[in-house]
Amino acid sequence: MNPKLLRWARERAGLSLDGLSDRLRLPAEQVTSWEAGEARPTIGQAQKVANITHTPFGYLYLNEPPPEPLPIPDLRTVGSGTPTDVSINLRDVVRDVMQKVLWYADYLQDIGARERLPFVGSFDLTASVSEVATSIELQIPRPQAASAPDDFLRILAARAESVGVLVMRSGIVGNNTHRPLAVGEFRGFAIADPFTPAVFVNSADAPAARVFTLAHELAHIWIGSSGISDAAPSVTKASEVFCNAVAGEYLVPEAAFRQCWRLDLPFNANLQRVVTTFHVSRVVAARRALAFKFASPAEYQSVYAIALNEYEDKESGGGDFYRTARVRNGDRISRAVIQQAKSGRILLRDAGRLLGVQPSSLNIFAKALQS
Repeated sequence: MNPKLLRWARERAGLSLDGLSDRLRLPAEQVTSWEAGEARPTIGQAQKVANITHTPFGYLYLNEPPPEPLPIPDLRTVGSGTPTDVSINLRDVVRDVMQKVLWYADYLQDIGARERLPFVGSFDLTASVSEVATSIELQIPRPQAASAPDDFLRILAARAESVGVLVMRSGIVGNNTHRPLAVGEFRGFAIADPFTPAVFVNSADAPAARVFTLAHELAHIWIGSSGISDAAPSVTKASEVFCNAVAGEYLVPEAAFRQCWRLDLPFNANLQRVVTTFHVSRVVAARRALAFKFASPAEYQSVYAIALNEYEDKESGGGDFYRTARVRNGDRISRAVIQQAKSGRILLRDAGRLLGVQPSSLNIFAKALQS
């Protein structure tokens, strides 16, 4: 094993020497001696290192770390925004979504249904925000009534999928609850393929904030811009600023918002008026207020922090596995994979691997898709 690659794998996984040694149940001095080239791990120990650091085993024997370019642009403004700031969890989620998108593209080709979607890349950054938002509204009418942010998000995701946008949502890597996705690292990403556009929303975020993220990523599809986003109000990159503006206009149009907001009412009373009028969450309402300088950054952050804390306090980590798998993969891909597996065009093993469902449980998952 190359000692340099061992250290690279550990650091790539965000583990300290003590962290790796604890996972291996070995003294830290032993791991240190491996990285210094003073001792060598056994094959079994090397395999454990590969599993713990989520590194392909063969990588540990290369002369140099392999290049790992992201398949889509990194548009985030958190940290320095350089590839070294991309966690292994984020890399693996992007890789997993790309694999599903490529499979779905081949599937459409095989059944003769691969067609260019006219709305993908139909605008650029020179277009007006309202024009893009109106176009999205025509293709994907936003919900006019929803009892909770989760319902709003579910309806919006279903409507996006109905026009051909693949929508995937998860807060972890695959089924691994020990690999959570950090909201502070990214909120979502978009793949603006003209035939198989896809968006991913980080479900570790508060449900109210996910609605805005989904709208933001849809805006990326409309301007033909793939990339990883943090969708923060403080973004400076042109495409991110534009997509934030489009998302806000799509969810809460400026003209109607200004008519709804009353300067003689307290901040919270105005938020409730916006929530009631547009059927959006307090987070979205506060974000629009911030955009038009009716709220300070501190007021918006307070509303967002409360929503996130309430979600984290409520979240138990349990839930229906098949419902979660359906949300993680999206209905379009899930139904296509199940159909191909039932017809014998792909192996049950491959279908299960693609969906993150045990092959023996695919029939149960198929029934869950019908509900």
